[in-house]
Amino acid sequence: MTSMTGGAAVVESLKAQNVDHVFGLIGSAGMEIFDALYDSDAIRFIGVRDERTGVHMADGYARASGQAGVFLAGQNGPGATNLVTGLGQAYAAFSPVVALAGSLSSAHIYRDAFQEVDQQALFKPITKKTLTLTHTNRIPEMMREAFRTALSPRRGPVLLNLPRDLLAETADFAEGFDNKGRSFTGGFTGDIEQIGNAAKLLMNAAQPLILVGGGVKNTRCHAVVERLAERLNVPIVMSPGHGDAIPAGHSLYAGQVGPRGNSVASDLMKRADVILALGTRIGFNTTFYTYDNLNKDAAIIQVDEDPGAIGRFFPVEIGIMGSAANVASELEKLLAHHKPELSVNAWTDAFKQARSDFISERKKSSSEATTPIKPAFLFNVMREIMPEDAMYTMDAGTLCLQATDALNYGMTPSLFTPLDFGLVGFSYACGLGIKLACPERPVISLMGDGGFGMTTSEIGTAVQYGINTVCVVMNNGCWGAEKAYQRDFFGERYIGADVPNPAYDKLAELWGAKGYRVEKAEDLAAVLKEAIACGRPAIVDVKMDPNALYSFRRDSFKHRAAKS
Repeated sequence: MTSMTGGAAVVESLKAQNVDHVFGLIGSAGMEIFDALYDSDAIRFIGVRDERTGVHMADGYARASGQAGVFLAGQNGPGATNLVTGLGQAYAAFSPVVALAGSLSSAHIYRDAFQEVDQQALFKPITKKTLTLTHTNRIPEMMREAFRTALSPRRGPVLLNLPRDLLAETADFAEGFDNKGRSFTGGFTGDIEQIGNAAKLLMNAAQPLILVGGGVKNTRCHAVVERLAERLNVPIVMSPGHGDAIPAGHSLYAGQVGPRGNSVASDLMKRADVILALGTRIGFNTTFYTYDNLNKDAAIIQVDEDPGAIGRFFPVEIGIMGSAANVASELEKLLAHHKPELSVNAWTDAFKQARSDFISERKKSSSEATTPIKPAFLFNVMREIMPEDAMYTMDAGTLCLQATDALNYGMTPSLFTPLDFGLVGFSYACGLGIKLACPERPVISLMGDGGFGMTTSEIGTAVQYGINTVCVVMNNGCWGAEKAYQRDFFGERYIGADVPNPAYDKLAELWGAKGYRVEKAEDLAAVLKEAIACGRPAIVDVKMDPNALYSFRRDSFKHRAAKS
């Protein structure tokens, strides 16, 4: 029997879950946990400057490592409420973040106590599960439940409220600490009969296509999907934000689809007669819930671990509840002796030519070194000079959305975005978490100047803990997406769109990081190379063309366009 404080039991539980990094911000409600972390050589604590951005770090760490990312909010009330945006982001991305929040003393609940807020109710809508500790000796049980829930399909964030009196209390932990039942592994195989029907449908298709999403990327099963595509000789398209689900160098790689994808990939979706959708909801960012970017007559085979996702937005010919990896593997076995028809080969040959033409035209149109710098030129330089194993994080916003399908993703995973949450202020902090998960790989974070302004204090975290990422601030002096809407649909009636900024390179230097400033296109490549090689946290302030704005959500303003 082991006797210890609740705070020490939390740390022992983290060790049992093989946690090696904890992100957090200290506060008096969780002081017993922080004191126990002081003695733990197995866990590295990363103290952040804001709870929101700290959760983004844990989110990035989770997505990059495939394990749970842990954030510790030491203060109840405001310390906990600052988690909302970060957990909302993780929830939208199905990211397994375990958030531990200091909570009010049990005897003070419902007394309008200092910093009192109903944390159980607050977080319930934006987590897979929100728990509140009831007895100190239940800490091992509830910690196991938090990790098991976060890591089990479909993954997502969990929050555990920890009342400060229970953390201070000493208890006997007879059951000890372990990670039994931590998570489900291997995924579901899927219905064998339905998989057989899917194989027949694919064999008889004239213009088949494979659409992959987070279910492929997050399980790192690209190799089996590539083999299946090669067996069928069909192109592979990616849902937006998952352009790295398949390495971009593969001959059947088409890039991302939909309104934010590229024209070749989107055209394939509009013309395919059979679509094998692996690990994707075929949701908003892929389709905007319309058939504008999807062949209405296509027979869809949808594979997903969540039965609620199958056929939710579009009718399917065959629905298979199972993991993308297992179903793709079974299909590969069934198609082992399949020889593609001439029509399929012609379809894929045409795609390869169109893809080659697209790449050539993209390079040609983005090679001109103009000042101020245009987004396409920046992305072209990055394609040419970035290491093959580079990992990229992005915000929402017009410049980052233009970048999503414009870069090369040489390895899986390589691309981390806000996905459906569309969050600004995510990218830099997420990149710090990713770098800690994958220290051997270069991490480049793309941000607009407005979003970066939200998170500059985390430069201090990067410097303090030696987290050497490169943040490229695409500085156009405005909230670009909204200014584009005001330009295109509101008669250039600009309000709140312009953002005066400090010199971010100088600000980086004040924090102790390496700062760079690029105003001329011809200097860009050399500066980016130096920033990657400098061995310090680096901020590159790039002056962008303020007129290079694009209205991505034109569908939302059709009512305005009709009046103009």
